[in-house]
Amino acid sequence: MKEIVTVVLSLLAAVPAYASESVGHADPVASLALWLVVILLAAKLGGDLAVRIGQPPVLGELVIGVALGNLALAGFSGLEPIKTDPFVDIFARVGVLVLLFEVGLESTVGQMLKVGGSALLVATLGVITPFGLGWGVGAWLLPSYGPYVHAFLGATLTATSVGITARVLKDLGRSQSNEARIILGAAVIDDVFGLAILAVVTGIIAAADRGGTLAPLDLLWTLGKAAGFLVIALCLGLWLAPRLLSLASRLRAHSVLLAVSLSFCFLLSWFASLIGLAPIVGAFAAGLVLENTHYRDFTNRGEHDLEELIHPIASFLVPIFFVLMGIRTDLSSFAQPGVFGLAAALIAVAIIGKQACALGVIGKGMDRLTVGVGMIPRGEVGLIFANIGLTLSVGGQRIIDEATFSAVVVMVIVTTMVTPPALKWSLGRKR
Repeated sequence: MKEIVTVVLSLLAAVPAYASESVGHADPVASLALWLVVILLAAKLGGDLAVRIGQPPVLGELVIGVALGNLALAGFSGLEPIKTDPFVDIFARVGVLVLLFEVGLESTVGQMLKVGGSALLVATLGVITPFGLGWGVGAWLLPSYGPYVHAFLGATLTATSVGITARVLKDLGRSQSNEARIILGAAVIDDVFGLAILAVVTGIIAAADRGGTLAPLDLLWTLGKAAGFLVIALCLGLWLAPRLLSLASRLRAHSVLLAVSLSFCFLLSWFASLIGLAPIVGAFAAGLVLENTHYRDFTNRGEHDLEELIHPIASFLVPIFFVLMGIRTDLSSFAQPGVFGLAAALIAVAIIGKQACALGVIGKGMDRLTVGVGMIPRGEVGLIFANIGLTLSVGGQRIIDEATFSAVVVMVIVTTMVTPPALKWSLGRKR
């Protein structure tokens, strides 16, 4: 371990010289290659440290990104160009699509339809309550920022990290419990609801940026587009996917399943963007549609299943997003009046808001506290929402500034950090 740390520190010490060399380099891939070396090594080092203390790797990737992005406070500015490098940003954006596609692959449309009334009610309460509380915190602490910022803060609190919760339940050996089924089913529905809210909020902000407003009918249209896209994409995908993959199985080239599946993911992402939705909506829908039975022709002849094929690509691209989000977190912004208070308030309402989920659990003998605790982590989806906020503006002024973004990232880190020990305690307290 000490040797790895030494290598990383040596690399960081040499970065300024190499970076200045690549500024005038004719090939822009040179600087990109250097930044990828730094990001990937840092991601694995941070992930290892997190696992050693019993936390999910994503937490380590975020924290080490925060550390790297604030080295300038200690007099080292060699990594500052990463924050604005357009090529690193593109890699991170593609990583987000792959991440949501991979999360979608973990569930199926059938599983979503089979989750009971508890999961649906838990998800509904888990979206409405945090959204209202997030809006209230924004209106209270950021009164001069306007309703667009308040709405976006509420939207960032609606998400629940499917991946983090599922990983914790699996590690604790409780993934088959009734509470676990409700949590995971609700988390999937929660993300769909959250994506729909994100579509509505971004639509309102985009209309304001064009100098207009989103009328009630336009609001319903935006919400209808989100719901309609998911319904059409899922129905059409369920009909098209098996036929497309059956046809593709006749090709004898290598990695056909991977290429066709990723193409399907990127196609739905593009289509979602075409009708005004976030591309991640399409990526998530593509993952839900593709099931093991659709590519049985490939697995029957000895090829790996799709999740195994996607995993190496996700292992490369997804950490870039998390580390970059951490790097873009400006800790100096906490010196500004009110930022630390905003982060603390967001953490409080993020935890309290998801405890309302417990009221949605139907049936006797269910551990409602465990359900509420399992819905706490915001993880990757909360970061994705916040990152989209950085790209939105009204009248040339960004909706989410660096200070607000930093507060949201801290909220994500804390909710991600407290969930594993809290869930372990909650599941074990009745034994």
